[in-house]
Parts: sequence; structure tokens; C-alpha cells
Amino acid sequence: MAKNTFETRTGEGGETHQQVAGHDRDKADAAHLTTNQGIRVSDNQNSLRSGERGPTLLEDFVLREKIFHFDHERIPERIVHARGSGAHGYFELFESLADITKADLFQRAGEKTPLFARFSTVAGGAGSVDTPRDVRGFAVKFYTREGNWDLVGNNIPVFFIQDAVKFPDLVHAVKMESDRAFPQAGSAHDTFWDWASLMPETTHMLMWAMSDRTIPRSLRMMEGFGVHTFRLVSAKGKSTFVKFHWKPKLGIQSTVWDEALKLQAADNDYHRRDLWEAIATGNFPEWELGIQLFDQAFADAQPYDVLDATKLIPEELIPVRIVGRMVLDRNPDNFFAETEQVAFCPANIVPGVDFSNDPLLQGRLFSYLDTQKSRLGTANFHQIPINAPKCPVMNFQRDGQMQMNVPKGRANYEPNSLAEHGEDGGPRECPMTGFSTSQGRADLHEQGDKLRARGELFADHYSQARLFWISQQPAEQAHIASSFVFELSKVQLAQVPPRMLANLRNVDEDLARRVADGLGMVLPDKSPAAREPFAMEPSPALSIHANMKALLEGRKVGVLIADGTDAAELKTFVAEIEKAGAAPFLVSPRIGGAKLSDGKVMKADGQLAGSPSQLFDAVALVLSNAAANDLAKQAGAVQWVMDAFGHLKAIGSNEASKPLLDKAGVIPDAGIVGLAATFVEAAAKRYWDREPKVRALS
Repeated sequence: MAKNTFETRTGEGGETHQQVAGHDRDKADAAHLTTNQGIRVSDNQNSLRSGERGPTLLEDFVLREKIFHFDHERIPERIVHARGSGAHGYFELFESLADITKADLFQRAGEKTPLFARFSTVAGGAGSVDTPRDVRGFAVKFYTREGNWDLVGNNIPVFFIQDAVKFPDLVHAVKMESDRAFPQAGSAHDTFWDWASLMPETTHMLMWAMSDRTIPRSLRMMEGFGVHTFRLVSAKGKSTFVKFHWKPKLGIQSTVWDEALKLQAADNDYHRRDLWEAIATGNFPEWELGIQLFDQAFADAQPYDVLDATKLIPEELIPVRIVGRMVLDRNPDNFFAETEQVAFCPANIVPGVDFSNDPLLQGRLFSYLDTQKSRLGTANFHQIPINAPKCPVMNFQRDGQMQMNVPKGRANYEPNSLAEHGEDGGPRECPMTGFSTSQGRADLHEQGDKLRARGELFADHYSQARLFWISQQPAEQAHIASSFVFELSKVQLAQVPPRMLANLRNVDEDLARRVADGLGMVLPDKSPAAREPFAMEPSPALSIHANMKALLEGRKVGVLIADGTDAAELKTFVAEIEKAGAAPFLVSPRIGGAKLSDGKVMKADGQLAGSPSQLFDAVALVLSNAAANDLAKQAGAVQWVMDAFGHLKAIGSNEASKPLLDKAGVIPDAGIVGLAATFVEAAAKRYWDREPKVRALS
């Protein structure tokens, strides 16, 4: 094959096109991109649509072949979202939404709809760990009386790409590199940043990915989003645009990077265990479902396109209206049968919910169904109990591998006149109650010529990335900059970090400078923006620190005890923790426990060597002076306290524990308290002001 030479141009949406050089276009041995049938591809960046904002066309064989092949690359685990945790529960409606949607589950306040939710990492395989820096999947299957509705999203409201045709490239780039099969479950490597730096549309998502949103403290403490713009349709046929939000009852909370790294060593199943134990002990995880509603006039007035999955609508502009809650109250009976075999498909919607022309969503409607056929081996995967609707299913589909139903009679087609001859003629369509697609509005950009293009507003890749940056508090900005430094420091391709820095200059000059300084590089020239960014007001709703709830409920406190611990003091302290709704976890040098001051042995929940402080939201030392002096000579105990301090957690202690605190280098601040009621208040939050004392950030 001839040397791979190409020319680069920017499309109407600001996307990067790398094309065969003009002088090579007619050469038979030039590196032309083709389909599996050898047909040359003219555009590998955009799927075929009816107008630049219209629906994606089924005739796009390039899109279908590319995604079809991608969907079948792994057997049997999921290609993405392979490592997941799930639970059963219900959705309870707070108020009727009959005025805006005819969907049955939104009609009657107080009614409960059964559901199954699955949370997952994206990049790692099924055998990877729970706590890497990664986006988290957030998928909910509602078993409604009108059929299954799958709301399949993430814990971040935007995505990396604008068009589904790029999804295989995104995943190939972020997955372990194909020649060496590492790194696993992480984006800090050449291929991901090479690709991302060439795709300016990824910039907004990269800001979220480098933030603390991708290292959550718990699955119970992260938000969820439907990502795309959907439609709600009323009984009268009126269509309203909607974005879906899940708000956790316990508030948003994340770990810090050093803590996340150590959690991988401490407990590969940290999030899975946390979710399971919370449900098993009756501390049922809960989220409120919120919606942002808007009409076509609002959409037309925005300086961004609501069909662009790399954009969000600030909550300050359209407040999130809380309409119900999800409660997870039952763990799976069998992980494989339920969590592993559950099949989510964005195309599974019910009357009253409809799609928009978002090109990323349009591609997902094909991809997921195709993927489940490959994973589960049969077109009858919907008959697996975890996937089966809880309402009647009647159609003329027959046979297929693993068919579990036994249809009677010979009515496997329609129309038919079998009923007129005394036989069962089977079900029929119903124009009144059946699903009908919302007509929406077909304007100039949603009809006309068939073309591969994007709307002009899709070309703004930096305004909302800048919005995210200016909406963060100083500690969060430091984490983002430091994350870029860490990730880009792992990149060996010399041209990639400067190219990424050139893009970041379009987001914020201070951010780009901090990342450049962290890498020891000179700032390159700013990359040309396909569309000049515009200023947006900060959105406090985008900050974790500004929205964390100061409460200890649902959290875990590590309590270090040893021989000689005062029994009465320990009993009083544990009672205060439990009263606040937290779970105390007793840690001792020996798993057999500690002999307390009253002569009784208190069994420990975990041994010191196997229960590092990163497993807990706050810690306390309830020691005798002799035990504290002894533990101060043990590296494991000193590290236990050092990590708690370094991870910005509250530390409670009695006076006798001071030798161990001193040896661990603990500097008194608002988070260093005694064992009185002040601990409960202090343990409800982290101490970001402490961070400059314990680590250098960009």
C-alpha cells in the first residue's frame, strides 16, 4: 500500500475530516477508507440525514455496517458498560403529567411502577475495577402497563460526540490499545487523546470527564441524565421537548484522585458492594426524577442546538421540575440472570414519549437492539425474565432460537380472516391507543436534499466547555487541571499534548496555562475555532462542591479500636453515629477484635490491614493512650490516619489518641474534632481548604 498521505479540512459543524490527498485520489493503492464490501467512504464523520437537522436515514449503509460490525466485536460481554451493578425498585409519581404526556406511568400521582436500574463503568471489561476515572452508565427499565420504557443515560448530561457514526471510533480510541491490550479501564493513553485532540466536539465532555464527576464516592451519590433531547406527547397530540434528570437523595459526592487510586487496591468491588449493602440493610438508594420542559420557540432562540448531545440547557435557564422518585429496594437474586442479561434499548419507549432528531440518539436506536441480539444470542432476548414486559405481549413474531412461548393456532400473519372461520385470528393494530410518532415540525433544515452534514450551531465546541469551567469552585478547577496533566503526561505521541493544549486555550487561558505548566510545556498557538465561542453566565448547578448535602445519612464511618478502648466511650460514640443514619464500621489490628476497658472483647468488622480508611466517609480513633503509642509505631495504622487526612475527611478522636494523630502529621483544622456530637456535624462533609496542605495541584 502507498504511504498514507491525507489532507485535513473542517466541516460545517467544526468536525475534523482527514481525506485522501488530492494527488492520490485516483491511485488504486492509495489508503482509501472503504466499507467491508470495498466501497469507498466519502464522509466518516456524519451520518446521512434528511436535511442538516432531520432524522437519520435507514439507507445509510455506511453507518449501519460500521455500527453493526462494532456491535459484534465482543462475545458475550458488553463492549461498553461491561462492568455493572443493578437493583430492583419502583418509580413513584408525585404529580400527574397528563397535561403534557399521555404516557401511562405519568398519569396518576402516587402510583408506583416497577423498574430495574443498572449502573456501570464504560471503558473497562467485566473483570475490571469499580473506581477508575470513567463515565458511569445510568440505565433504568420501567415496566409500565403499556410496555417497557428504557431511559438509558449516563451520570453526565452531555457526551463526547455529536453523531452516532463516530461511536465506534470513540470506543476504539478509549479502550485498551489493540496491539497490546492495555491500559484497561482508563483513558490516560495515546490513542484516546490522539483521537480526542483531533475532535474538538469532545471538549465539553472532556471537561466533565476530567472533573470529579467521573470518580464518584458511590453509585448512590451521583446524578443521572437522559443526555438527549426527547419529546413528551399529550393525548391531544401536543409535543413538548424534555430532558430527563435523576437527582440523588444523598446529594452528589465524589472521591479525590489519590483516594480513587487507593480504592482500586483496597476493594475492586467498592461501588458494587456499597450498593448491595445499602439495600440489604434497608438504606434504600433514592433519586428524584426531574424534567426540563421547553418548546420549539425556546429551542430556536438558543445560541446552541438542542439536538446536539454535546450541549446542555443550564438549570438556571430552565429549572428542573421534580415529578417523582426512584427507590431501589431489592437486590438481584442472581447476578447473571438479571444484572448481566438485562438488555436496555433506547428504542424502547411508550406512547407519550418520543424521539428527537438528535443524530447521536438516532444511531443508538439501531445500535442497541443489534447489540443485544449479539450478546444474548437470540432475537427472543425480550423473553428473558428481567427483560420481559409486565403487560400482555401479543404479535405475529414466531420461532427463533430459544423461543420460550408456545403460540397456538396458525395465525402468524395479518391481515387474516381466520376469526370469520372460527379460529383465533390474533391481535390487531389500534390507531387510538397504539404508539404514533409525533409529527413535530419539519422546517427548512429538516427536509429536502439527502446529505451528510451537521447544523451550523453544532460547530460551537467551546462555549459550554467554558461554561462548565467557570461554574466550578476553585478546588474543582484545580482537580480538572490536574486531571488533564495526569492524563496527558501518559501520552507518548509528541504532537498530541500540544494539540490538546491548543484546544483548551479556546476554553480558558488560565486552564490551558495551568495544564501546560504541569506538563512543563510552552503554550502552543490557540487552535482555530470552527465557530467562535460566546459568553454564558456561570451555572452553580454544575458544581459538585456547591451542591453537596451536609449529612451523614447513608454514609460509613470507620472507627479504629484496640485493646484498652474505653467501652462506655465507644458505645456512646457508635450510638451517635447510628442516630445520624450512618453505619459504623469497627476496625481493629486483629479481626478477632479488641479487649475493651470493661474486659469484654468487641469483635471488629474488619482488620486494620484490610480496611484502609479510603473505604470510609469519615474516621474516628477511640483508643487508649498505650494503644495509640503502640499503633504510632505501625506503618499501617499511621497510613490509615494519613490517608484520611489527605483525603480531606473528618477525623474524630479522644485525647488518648493524640500520639497516633501526631505521628501521622495531622494538622488541626475544622475537620479534626473530638468524639462529641460535633463529630456528626463535621463528618457530614469534606474539607477542601485542607487540600493545599497535603498535595500540589495544577
